[in-house]
Amino acid sequence: MLTEARPLVEINQQAIRLLYKELGVVDAVRFLRQFTQGYGNYAQERDSLFANKSLNDIAREIEKRRKMN
Repeated sequence: MLTEARPLVEINQQAIRLLYKELGVVDAVRFLRQFTQGYGNYAQERDSLFANKSLNDIAREIEKRRKMN
């Protein structure tokens, strides 16, 4: 049986829809994240993001953001 190859983007979209349907969004995303390496340098970004902040400063920012949502 010969069939014409579909574009990869179409196959990917169908596969993601099926994963969401069968696993749910959270588990589908967890599954897909296994196959990505991410990017950047987390340690370097973390150091620059929190450079001049104390633990109390960070905790206050977290609480403030929680109240906004």
